[in-house]
Amino acid sequence: MTCEAFASGSSFLHKADPRVKVLCAFFYSLVVACLTIMPAQLASLLISLLLLASARMPLAIVVKRIALINIFVMALWLVIPFSTPGRVLFHAGPLEASVQGIYTSLAITLKCNAIVMANMALLSTSSMFLLAHSLAHLRVPSKLVQLFFFTWRYLHVLEDEHRRMMQAIKIRGFIPRTDILTYRTYAYLVGLLFVRAYERGDRVYKAMLCRGFNGTFWLLHHFHLHGRDVAFGLGMGGIIMALAGIEWSYLIR
Repeated sequence: MTCEAFASGSSFLHKADPRVKVLCAFFYSLVVACLTIMPAQLASLLISLLLLASARMPLAIVVKRIALINIFVMALWLVIPFSTPGRVLFHAGPLEASVQGIYTSLAITLKCNAIVMANMALLSTSSMFLLAHSLAHLRVPSKLVQLFFFTWRYLHVLEDEHRRMMQAIKIRGFIPRTDILTYRTYAYLVGLLFVRAYERGDRVYKAMLCRGFNGTFWLLHHFHLHGRDVAFGLGMGGIIMALAGIEWSYLIR
């Protein structure tokens, strides 16, 4: 399920101004990433869960995406506890897991999940076009906005192209094995994908020039800030300040 499908819900987050959500996602992620104490990290995870519940997104897809992120997070648990110096908690053969390493791994897990869930709730509830449009309204450099939008748009095109190519070689009886023929086939596949990506990009660029594209991201639709958007922005601002306050109160003790 794509971001466009997520953006078709009816929760208050779906109706909120994308500019407010982008700003909230940015500052919330920034503050959460800087948290160093466990109570603030746990609080951020709880807040992100509440945001995700408020977005009313399909549970199966949400769980699948969070599980995918945590596959990479779990890889850190295999390295950081055994490579961080400190008080030894237990031994795994010749390896020693330190308390500091486990604490670091837990902090990364909590913050990563909190940031991912909050961004899913705040950003996946708007279409990619609206997000790009809101970035342009927020005076993000036009070239970055275009790069963001076109990258997202044509990653899906390349994904479809890759799927068609894989179906084509399977129809011709290709069965992947650990032999030179399989490696050569995959090398040809990757090379052909690059060639087709270049050709598609060249065709799209020429088509855009024919339609008068001059490098400007035109804003034909303008957002309107409502009272609920202001209230939501102020509420998120208060939450962000509260998290920073929890962090600060523990640090000055």
